[in-house]
Amino acid sequence: MLNVLRLFAAVQAAGTAVGLGLLAPLPGSPHLGADPAFVAVDNYAAVDNYLQDQLDSLGIPGAAVVIIRDGKQVHQGAFGRADDAGRPMTAQTPVLLASTSKSLTAIAVLQQVEAGRLALDEPVQSYLPWFSLNDSRASRITVRHLLHQASGLSSADGTAWEASDTQAPEALEQGVRDLAGASLEGEPGEAFGYSNANFNILGLLVEAVSGQPFGDYMRDHVFRPLAMDHSHTSRASAEADGLARGYSLWFGSLWLQTGVPAPTTGMPSTTMYASAEDLGHELVALIGGGRYADKRILSPESVEAMLTPAVGVDEAKRYAMGWFTRPLSEAASPTADGSRPPLLLEHQGEWGNTHTYTAVVPSSGLGVALVINANDTSAPSRLKALDSNILRILHGQDPAPTVVQEDWLQRNGWVVAAALLLAELVSFVLALVLLLRTRRAVSPGKRWRIFLLAGSALTLDAFLLWLSFSYAPAHFETHLPVIVRQLPDVGFALVPALALAILLPIPRTLWLLSRMLRGSTAVPDAVR
Repeated sequence: MLNVLRLFAAVQAAGTAVGLGLLAPLPGSPHLGADPAFVAVDNYAAVDNYLQDQLDSLGIPGAAVVIIRDGKQVHQGAFGRADDAGRPMTAQTPVLLASTSKSLTAIAVLQQVEAGRLALDEPVQSYLPWFSLNDSRASRITVRHLLHQASGLSSADGTAWEASDTQAPEALEQGVRDLAGASLEGEPGEAFGYSNANFNILGLLVEAVSGQPFGDYMRDHVFRPLAMDHSHTSRASAEADGLARGYSLWFGSLWLQTGVPAPTTGMPSTTMYASAEDLGHELVALIGGGRYADKRILSPESVEAMLTPAVGVDEAKRYAMGWFTRPLSEAASPTADGSRPPLLLEHQGEWGNTHTYTAVVPSSGLGVALVINANDTSAPSRLKALDSNILRILHGQDPAPTVVQEDWLQRNGWVVAAALLLAELVSFVLALVLLLRTRRAVSPGKRWRIFLLAGSALTLDAFLLWLSFSYAPAHFETHLPVIVRQLPDVGFALVPALALAILLPIPRTLWLLSRMLRGSTAVPDAVR
């Protein structure tokens, strides 16, 4: 039986050509070929202590972790609460996965490749003849391009559906059809470009060639064989199984139970649900060459294809099929010699109210699954630091200090929104006072003050509209409704501010000018 997979060290270097990431069975010792300096240690108590400390210091409501070694689960831990009622978080509690859903969809796609119903280098239009974009190059997008995030579809086009909350089973197909107006950012297969749309299309391909709704297919052919008893493709099913409620960090300080849309449109890319224990079963199967217990979900060759780095992301990272790959820098201390660390395969899931993480080190048979029923969307790097530090602890290193990587606007989005709302309210009050108070008429020499107030108010409105509808969507590569729904504290202030900026400018300006021109406008002390 194939126990552990090896990826040759050559794939760890930036710019490594596709095909060097070969996988091979390791008969006998599961650590054959692994540098002893980089083999994980049994620091499970230290992992638990670290996570508990982070829950206490950051205020995170709940988390669960599972650790795999040599093809079997060796540790699980659960901390905190699953909801406001105080229900304990467990390793069996389902959590919205966000982007760690992608590796599960990749398994389903490769199953259909093995069955002969899909071919990796066949165009999508071979299976979905109606598939189209606002770009003639859409006909050249293949199944492989989608799996490698190299179709040319943009990140923004992959998030447009996230503001919806539809749970309709037909939403997946409709979401793919809605891409008809999208344009490609580059030639298919030319470069990496992360887009949830890629995996949504893959899910619909599985649905089309298997003859089963995607959710049913995942249940029958992925979840059941892997004994993923607490994994689901619909919110209703997950809720019936004790779904952990998600929390968002409001105003940089308050963790509040918050509902964030999770439409079935994005099921293959982001909106599946699973427990930490179930994700561990997936990792066992991948480390074991496609087998879990007595069930085989993929052939060793398909697992090899899935985990082989193929498209460069940056100098260190590459993308396989539903997995990012990079050197496991957490395994080496700063004073270590020049030994090259092993290859790490990982993926994080970020939603407005959950954070998940899965990781595999094929050379040593290590797997880690972490689920947290919360997220700080203003600075998700705070929770991402937990992922990296668990790997550090498991390789005998001390946790590294957290470095917040998000830019000023993302970290302070709610402050900006609140300030703009306050400015809009002040502008409204000043205009209202001008309209209602009539102590004396405005002399021609003082009319510039009215023009100044009207012009300043219009400038504020224009700036708010530009920031909301142009700058922020381009900056974050998404759409305004998605920003409002995924960052609820920003939306709390931004929505009423936008309402004032859209509804007030014309009537406010006309009222001010008409009152002034009639010579009956009174000037309040605040303006004089």
